[in-house]
Amino acid sequence: MPSLLRSVWDEPSPPNPPPRVWRDWVLVGVLVPVAVLEGLLRPDLPWRAVSVIVTVGLVPTLLWRRTRPLPMVAIAFATTSLAPLLTGGDSAETYTMIYLLILVYSLFRWGSGREVTLGLTIMLVAVSLSLLFGRLTPGDMVGAIAVMFSAIALGGALRYRARARTRELDQIKLLEREQLARDLHDTVAHHVSAMAIRAQAGLATSESRPSAATDALRVIEVEAARALDEMRAMVRILRRDQPPDLAPGRRVTDLEQLASRGRSGPAVDVEISGDLDGLPPSVEAAIYRLAQESVTNAQRHARHATRIEVRVTADDTSVHLRVSDDGDSSPIRPAAPPGYGLIGMIERADLLGGTCEAGPSPDRGWTVTAVLPRSGAAT
Repeated sequence: MPSLLRSVWDEPSPPNPPPRVWRDWVLVGVLVPVAVLEGLLRPDLPWRAVSVIVTVGLVPTLLWRRTRPLPMVAIAFATTSLAPLLTGGDSAETYTMIYLLILVYSLFRWGSGREVTLGLTIMLVAVSLSLLFGRLTPGDMVGAIAVMFSAIALGGALRYRARARTRELDQIKLLEREQLARDLHDTVAHHVSAMAIRAQAGLATSESRPSAATDALRVIEVEAARALDEMRAMVRILRRDQPPDLAPGRRVTDLEQLASRGRSGPAVDVEISGDLDGLPPSVEAAIYRLAQESVTNAQRHARHATRIEVRVTADDTSVHLRVSDDGDSSPIRPAAPPGYGLIGMIERADLLGGTCEAGPSPDRGWTVTAVLPRSGAAT
Protein backbone atom coordinates (compact mmCIF):
# COMPACT_ATOMS: atom_id res chain seq x y z
CA MET A 1 0.00 0.00 0.00
CA PRO A 2 2.73 2.59 0.78
CA SER A 3 4.39 1.85 -2.56
CA LEU A 4 1.07 2.32 -4.37
CA LEU A 5 0.42 5.64 -2.66
CA ARG A 6 3.98 6.74 -3.43
CA SER A 7 3.58 5.86 -7.12
CA VAL A 8 0.34 7.86 -7.29
CA TRP A 9 1.96 10.82 -5.53
CA ASP A 10 4.99 10.78 -7.85
CA GLU A 11 3.04 10.36 -11.11
CA PRO A 12 3.86 13.22 -13.53
CA SER A 13 1.33 15.27 -15.44
CA PRO A 14 0.33 14.02 -18.90
CA PRO A 15 2.49 15.69 -21.54
CA ASN A 16 1.33 18.39 -23.94
CA PRO A 17 -2.02 19.54 -22.52
CA PRO A 18 -4.17 21.14 -25.23
CA PRO A 19 -3.78 24.91 -25.50
CA ARG A 20 -6.60 27.34 -24.88
CA VAL A 21 -8.72 27.48 -28.05
CA TRP A 22 -11.72 29.40 -29.29
CA ARG A 23 -14.10 26.77 -27.88
CA ASP A 24 -12.97 27.69 -24.36
CA TRP A 25 -13.86 31.33 -24.95
CA VAL A 26 -17.22 30.30 -26.42
CA LEU A 27 -17.92 28.20 -23.33
CA VAL A 28 -17.14 31.15 -21.06
CA GLY A 29 -19.20 33.46 -23.25
CA VAL A 30 -22.21 31.15 -23.01
CA LEU A 31 -22.03 30.41 -19.27
CA VAL A 32 -21.94 34.07 -18.19
CA PRO A 33 -25.30 35.08 -19.73
CA VAL A 34 -26.81 31.74 -18.66
CA ALA A 35 -25.86 32.49 -15.04
CA VAL A 36 -27.30 35.99 -15.31
CA LEU A 37 -30.54 34.69 -16.82
CA GLU A 38 -30.88 32.12 -14.04
CA GLY A 39 -30.44 34.87 -11.47
CA LEU A 40 -33.17 36.92 -13.13
CA LEU A 41 -35.68 34.18 -13.88
CA ARG A 42 -35.33 31.70 -11.03
CA PRO A 43 -37.77 32.68 -8.30
CA ASP A 44 -36.49 30.37 -5.55
CA LEU A 45 -32.86 31.51 -5.74
CA PRO A 46 -31.75 32.88 -2.33
CA TRP A 47 -29.31 35.73 -2.15
CA ARG A 48 -29.71 36.32 -5.83
CA ALA A 49 -26.93 38.91 -6.28
CA VAL A 50 -24.32 36.94 -4.31
CA SER A 51 -25.17 33.71 -6.10
CA VAL A 52 -24.86 35.28 -9.56
CA ILE A 53 -21.61 37.05 -8.68
CA VAL A 54 -20.05 33.83 -7.38
CA THR A 55 -21.22 31.84 -10.40
CA VAL A 56 -19.98 34.40 -12.93
CA GLY A 57 -16.76 35.04 -11.03
CA LEU A 58 -15.75 31.37 -11.16
CA VAL A 59 -16.42 30.94 -14.89
CA PRO A 60 -12.91 32.18 -15.95
CA THR A 61 -11.33 29.26 -14.05
CA LEU A 62 -12.31 27.12 -17.04
CA LEU A 63 -9.71 28.90 -19.15
CA TRP A 64 -6.84 27.49 -17.06
CA ARG A 65 -8.36 24.12 -16.24
CA ARG A 66 -5.79 22.14 -18.31
CA THR A 67 -2.59 24.03 -17.51
CA ARG A 68 -3.39 24.88 -13.85
CA PRO A 69 -5.98 22.29 -12.76
CA LEU A 70 -5.21 22.25 -9.01
CA PRO A 71 -5.28 26.04 -8.44
CA MET A 72 -8.55 26.29 -10.37
CA VAL A 73 -10.17 23.52 -8.30
CA ALA A 74 -8.87 25.09 -5.09
CA ILE A 75 -10.26 28.52 -6.05
CA ALA A 76 -13.65 27.11 -7.02
CA PHE A 77 -14.23 24.92 -3.95
CA ALA A 78 -12.77 27.48 -1.53
CA THR A 79 -15.07 30.16 -2.94
CA THR A 80 -18.20 28.00 -2.76
CA SER A 81 -17.30 26.98 0.80
CA LEU A 82 -16.69 30.55 2.00
CA ALA A 83 -19.59 32.21 0.14
CA PRO A 84 -22.17 31.14 2.81
CA LEU A 85 -20.36 33.45 5.23
CA LEU A 86 -21.88 36.32 3.23
CA THR A 87 -25.34 34.79 3.14
CA GLY A 88 -25.81 33.87 6.78
CA GLY A 89 -25.15 30.19 6.14
CA ASP A 90 -27.44 29.82 3.15
CA SER A 91 -26.15 28.16 -0.01
CA ALA A 92 -25.04 30.57 -2.73
CA GLU A 93 -24.98 28.06 -5.55
CA THR A 94 -26.87 28.06 -8.83
CA TYR A 95 -27.75 25.32 -11.29
CA THR A 96 -25.27 26.87 -13.73
CA MET A 97 -22.43 25.95 -11.38
CA ILE A 98 -22.66 22.43 -12.68
CA TYR A 99 -19.77 23.55 -14.89
CA LEU A 100 -17.50 23.02 -11.86
CA LEU A 101 -17.55 19.32 -12.79
CA ILE A 102 -15.42 20.28 -15.79
CA LEU A 103 -12.74 21.43 -13.35
CA VAL A 104 -12.96 18.11 -11.50
CA TYR A 105 -12.64 16.20 -14.76
CA SER A 106 -9.68 18.33 -15.88
CA LEU A 107 -7.86 17.79 -12.60
CA PHE A 108 -7.89 14.02 -13.01
CA ARG A 109 -7.24 14.19 -16.75
CA TRP A 110 -4.32 16.65 -16.76
CA GLY A 111 -3.06 16.97 -13.17
CA SER A 112 0.00 15.29 -11.67
CA GLY A 113 -0.27 12.75 -8.88
CA ARG A 114 0.37 15.39 -6.25
CA GLU A 115 -2.24 17.71 -7.76
CA VAL A 116 -4.82 14.93 -7.97
CA THR A 117 -4.26 13.92 -4.33
CA LEU A 118 -4.40 17.47 -3.02
CA GLY A 119 -7.38 18.35 -5.21
CA LEU A 120 -9.36 15.31 -4.07
CA THR A 121 -8.62 16.25 -0.46
CA ILE A 122 -9.87 19.79 -1.05
CA MET A 123 -13.08 18.54 -2.65
CA LEU A 124 -13.83 16.04 0.14
CA VAL A 125 -13.16 18.67 2.81
CA ALA A 126 -15.50 21.13 1.05
CA VAL A 127 -18.30 18.55 0.86
CA SER A 128 -17.74 17.53 4.49
CA LEU A 129 -17.95 21.14 5.66
CA SER A 130 -21.22 21.57 3.78
CA LEU A 131 -22.59 18.54 5.62
CA LEU A 132 -21.22 19.73 8.97
CA PHE A 133 -22.83 23.17 8.71
CA GLY A 134 -26.12 21.79 7.51
CA ARG A 135 -25.98 23.05 3.94
CA LEU A 136 -26.21 19.43 2.73
CA THR A 137 -28.27 16.55 4.04
CA PRO A 138 -26.70 13.06 4.16
CA GLY A 139 -28.74 12.10 1.11
CA ASP A 140 -27.61 15.17 -0.81
CA MET A 141 -24.01 14.43 0.17
CA VAL A 142 -24.22 10.93 -1.28
CA GLY A 143 -25.60 12.36 -4.52
CA ALA A 144 -22.94 15.07 -4.68
CA ILE A 145 -20.13 12.56 -4.13
CA ALA A 146 -21.62 10.23 -6.77
CA VAL A 147 -21.72 13.01 -9.37
CA MET A 148 -18.25 14.20 -8.43
CA PHE A 149 -16.79 10.71 -8.75
CA SER A 150 -18.47 10.30 -12.13
CA ALA A 151 -16.44 13.24 -13.40
CA ILE A 152 -13.34 11.77 -11.70
CA ALA A 153 -13.92 8.39 -13.39
CA LEU A 154 -14.32 10.03 -16.80
CA GLY A 155 -11.09 12.00 -16.43
CA GLY A 156 -9.20 8.95 -15.21
CA ALA A 157 -10.55 6.75 -18.02
CA LEU A 158 -9.52 9.18 -20.77
CA ARG A 159 -6.14 9.64 -19.09
CA TYR A 160 -5.59 5.88 -19.06
CA ARG A 161 -6.71 5.58 -22.68
CA ALA A 162 -4.26 8.27 -23.82
CA ARG A 163 -1.45 6.65 -21.85
CA ALA A 164 -2.23 3.23 -23.33
CA ARG A 165 -2.08 4.64 -26.86
CA THR A 166 1.23 6.35 -26.10
CA ARG A 167 2.66 3.11 -24.76
CA GLU A 168 1.48 1.21 -27.82
CA LEU A 169 3.10 3.77 -30.11
CA ASP A 170 6.33 3.61 -28.12
CA GLN A 171 6.32 -0.18 -28.33
CA ILE A 172 5.81 -0.07 -32.09
CA LYS A 173 8.67 2.39 -32.46
CA LEU A 174 10.97 0.30 -30.28
CA LEU A 175 10.26 -2.76 -32.42
CA GLU A 176 10.97 -0.73 -35.56
CA ARG A 177 14.20 0.53 -33.99
CA GLU A 178 15.30 -3.08 -33.47
CA GLN A 179 14.32 -4.11 -37.00
CA LEU A 180 16.04 -1.08 -38.51
CA ALA A 181 19.25 -1.74 -36.61
CA ARG A 182 19.22 -5.34 -37.83
CA ASP A 183 18.67 -4.34 -41.45
CA LEU A 184 21.34 -1.66 -41.43
CA HIS A 185 23.71 -4.10 -39.77
CA ASP A 186 23.17 -6.46 -42.71
CA THR A 187 23.92 -3.64 -45.16
CA VAL A 188 27.16 -2.70 -43.39
CA ALA A 189 28.12 -6.37 -43.13
CA HIS A 190 27.70 -6.69 -46.90
CA HIS A 191 30.14 -3.84 -47.54
CA VAL A 192 32.65 -5.20 -45.04
CA SER A 193 32.45 -8.66 -46.61
CA ALA A 194 33.12 -7.15 -50.04
CA MET A 195 36.14 -5.33 -48.64
CA ALA A 196 37.50 -8.55 -47.10
CA ILE A 197 37.07 -10.49 -50.35
CA ARG A 198 38.79 -7.82 -52.41
CA ALA A 199 41.62 -7.59 -49.91
CA GLN A 200 42.16 -11.36 -50.07
CA ALA A 201 42.09 -11.29 -53.87
CA GLY A 202 44.61 -8.42 -53.94
CA LEU A 203 46.97 -10.26 -51.62
CA ALA A 204 46.70 -13.46 -53.65
CA THR A 205 47.56 -11.74 -56.96
CA SER A 206 49.91 -9.03 -55.72
CA GLU A 207 53.08 -10.91 -56.73
CA SER A 208 51.96 -11.89 -60.24
CA ARG A 209 49.85 -8.76 -60.94
CA PRO A 210 50.91 -5.72 -58.89
CA SER A 211 48.15 -3.63 -60.50
CA ALA A 212 45.52 -5.97 -59.02
CA ALA A 213 46.43 -4.74 -55.55
CA THR A 214 45.82 -1.17 -56.64
CA ASP A 215 42.44 -2.11 -58.09
CA ALA A 216 41.54 -3.93 -54.88
CA LEU A 217 42.45 -0.87 -52.81
CA ARG A 218 40.19 1.31 -54.96
CA VAL A 219 37.27 -1.09 -54.46
CA ILE A 220 37.99 -1.27 -50.73
CA GLU A 221 38.01 2.54 -50.54
CA VAL A 222 34.59 2.76 -52.21
CA GLU A 223 33.10 0.01 -50.05
CA ALA A 224 34.56 1.54 -46.90
CA ALA A 225 33.04 4.92 -47.74
CA ARG A 226 29.64 3.30 -48.28
CA ALA A 227 29.93 1.33 -45.05
CA LEU A 228 30.76 4.50 -43.12
CA ASP A 229 27.78 6.29 -44.64
CA GLU A 230 25.48 3.45 -43.65
CA MET A 231 26.91 3.38 -40.12
CA ARG A 232 26.41 7.14 -39.75
CA ALA A 233 22.82 6.74 -40.93
CA MET A 234 22.29 3.95 -38.42
CA VAL A 235 23.64 6.06 -35.57
CA ARG A 236 21.46 9.03 -36.60
CA ILE A 237 18.36 6.85 -36.68
CA LEU A 238 18.99 5.03 -33.41
CA ARG A 239 19.64 8.32 -31.60
CA ARG A 240 16.26 9.74 -32.57
CA ASP A 241 13.50 9.62 -29.97
CA GLN A 242 10.93 8.52 -32.56
CA PRO A 243 12.39 5.95 -34.96
CA PRO A 244 10.40 5.50 -38.14
CA ASP A 245 8.79 2.51 -39.74
CA LEU A 246 11.62 1.77 -42.15
CA ALA A 247 12.68 -1.59 -43.57
CA PRO A 248 15.47 -1.39 -46.15
CA GLY A 249 15.78 -4.05 -48.79
CA ARG A 250 13.27 -3.01 -51.45
CA ARG A 251 14.11 -0.95 -54.52
CA VAL A 252 12.12 1.60 -56.51
CA THR A 253 11.86 -0.82 -59.42
CA ASP A 254 9.99 -3.23 -57.12
CA LEU A 255 7.04 -0.83 -57.27
CA GLU A 256 6.04 -2.45 -60.54
CA GLN A 257 4.97 -5.47 -58.50
CA LEU A 258 2.18 -3.32 -57.01
CA ALA A 259 0.55 -2.85 -60.43
CA SER A 260 -2.68 -4.77 -61.00
CA ARG A 261 -5.60 -4.79 -63.40
CA GLY A 262 -8.28 -4.45 -60.76
CA ARG A 263 -9.92 -7.86 -60.98
CA SER A 264 -10.76 -7.88 -57.27
CA GLY A 265 -10.39 -4.20 -56.54
CA PRO A 266 -9.26 -0.88 -57.98
CA ALA A 267 -6.63 -1.07 -60.71
CA VAL A 268 -3.15 0.03 -59.66
CA ASP A 269 -1.12 1.92 -62.26
CA VAL A 270 2.59 2.49 -61.59
CA GLU A 271 4.75 4.97 -63.52
CA ILE A 272 8.44 5.55 -62.78
CA SER A 273 10.46 8.27 -64.51
CA GLY A 274 13.68 10.21 -64.06
CA ASP A 275 17.19 9.24 -63.11
CA LEU A 276 17.00 6.75 -60.25
CA ASP A 277 20.56 5.48 -60.47
CA GLY A 278 22.76 5.88 -57.44
CA LEU A 279 19.98 6.27 -54.85
CA PRO A 280 20.93 5.13 -51.33
CA PRO A 281 19.25 1.87 -50.25
CA SER A 282 17.41 3.69 -47.44
CA VAL A 283 15.80 6.13 -49.91
CA GLU A 284 14.76 3.37 -52.31
CA ALA A 285 13.32 1.33 -49.45
CA ALA A 286 11.47 4.36 -48.07
CA ILE A 287 9.90 5.17 -51.46
CA TYR A 288 8.74 1.58 -51.82
CA ARG A 289 7.30 1.39 -48.28
CA LEU A 290 5.53 4.73 -48.61
CA ALA A 291 3.95 3.66 -51.89
CA GLN A 292 3.04 0.22 -50.58
CA GLU A 293 1.38 1.63 -47.46
CA SER A 294 -0.49 4.24 -49.51
CA VAL A 295 -1.78 1.66 -51.99
CA THR A 296 -2.86 -0.64 -49.15
CA ASN A 297 -4.74 2.19 -47.43
CA ALA A 298 -6.48 3.13 -50.69
CA GLN A 299 -7.53 -0.46 -51.34
CA ARG A 300 -8.97 -0.74 -47.82
CA HIS A 301 -10.59 2.65 -47.34
CA ALA A 302 -11.26 4.31 -50.72
CA ARG A 303 -14.98 3.82 -51.32
CA HIS A 304 -16.06 3.16 -54.91
CA ALA A 305 -12.47 3.61 -56.16
CA THR A 306 -11.69 2.17 -59.59
CA ARG A 307 -8.11 3.34 -60.05
CA ILE A 308 -5.01 3.99 -57.94
CA GLU A 309 -2.13 5.88 -59.53
CA VAL A 310 1.46 5.60 -58.28
CA ARG A 311 3.86 8.16 -59.76
CA VAL A 312 7.59 8.31 -58.95
CA THR A 313 9.81 10.98 -60.49
CA ALA A 314 13.39 11.95 -59.73
CA ASP A 315 15.51 15.00 -60.44
CA ASP A 316 19.03 16.01 -59.48
CA THR A 317 18.21 16.70 -55.83
CA SER A 318 15.13 14.74 -54.77
CA VAL A 319 12.71 11.89 -55.44
CA HIS A 320 8.98 12.62 -55.63
CA LEU A 321 6.19 10.14 -54.88
CA ARG A 322 2.48 10.67 -55.51
CA VAL A 323 -0.21 8.07 -54.82
CA SER A 324 -3.83 9.02 -55.56
CA ASP A 325 -7.16 7.26 -55.94
CA ASP A 326 -10.52 8.23 -57.46
CA GLY A 327 -12.69 7.10 -54.57
CA ASP A 328 -15.33 9.13 -52.78
CA SER A 329 -13.94 11.92 -50.59
CA SER A 330 -15.72 10.90 -47.42
CA PRO A 331 -15.71 13.55 -44.67
CA ILE A 332 -15.07 10.78 -42.14
CA ARG A 333 -11.79 9.71 -43.65
CA PRO A 334 -9.71 12.90 -43.27
CA ALA A 335 -11.20 13.66 -39.85
CA ALA A 336 -10.24 10.30 -38.38
CA PRO A 337 -7.20 10.19 -36.09
CA PRO A 338 -4.02 9.13 -37.90
CA GLY A 339 -3.31 5.44 -37.70
CA TYR A 340 0.01 3.81 -37.02
CA GLY A 341 0.67 3.41 -40.76
CA LEU A 342 0.35 7.13 -41.48
CA ILE A 343 2.43 8.00 -38.42
CA GLY A 344 5.15 5.66 -39.63
CA MET A 345 5.04 7.15 -43.14
CA ILE A 346 5.46 10.71 -41.87
CA GLU A 347 8.30 9.76 -39.52
CA ARG A 348 10.04 7.70 -42.18
CA ALA A 349 10.09 10.64 -44.56
CA ASP A 350 11.16 13.04 -41.82
CA LEU A 351 14.06 10.77 -40.88
CA LEU A 352 15.48 10.98 -44.38
CA GLY A 353 15.15 14.77 -44.46
CA GLY A 354 11.98 14.74 -46.56
CA THR A 355 8.26 15.34 -46.15
CA CYS A 356 5.11 13.25 -46.42
CA GLU A 357 1.55 14.58 -46.55
CA ALA A 358 -1.82 12.87 -46.93
CA GLY A 359 -5.26 14.35 -47.47
CA PRO A 360 -8.32 14.55 -49.71
CA SER A 361 -7.83 15.57 -53.33
CA PRO A 362 -9.45 18.80 -54.59
CA ASP A 363 -11.91 16.95 -56.83
CA ARG A 364 -12.31 13.48 -55.32
CA GLY A 365 -10.30 10.70 -53.76
CA TRP A 366 -7.26 10.74 -51.51
CA THR A 367 -3.68 11.72 -52.29
CA VAL A 368 -0.38 10.97 -50.58
CA THR A 369 2.67 12.99 -51.61
CA ALA A 370 6.24 12.54 -50.43
CA VAL A 371 9.53 14.22 -51.31
CA LEU A 372 12.85 12.68 -50.25
CA PRO A 373 16.34 14.06 -50.93
CA ARG A 374 18.53 11.86 -53.08
CA SER A 375 21.24 11.85 -50.44
CA GLY A 376 18.90 10.42 -47.82
CA ALA A 377 20.47 12.63 -45.14
CA ALA A 378 18.41 13.14 -42.04
CA THR A 379 17.91 16.62 -40.75
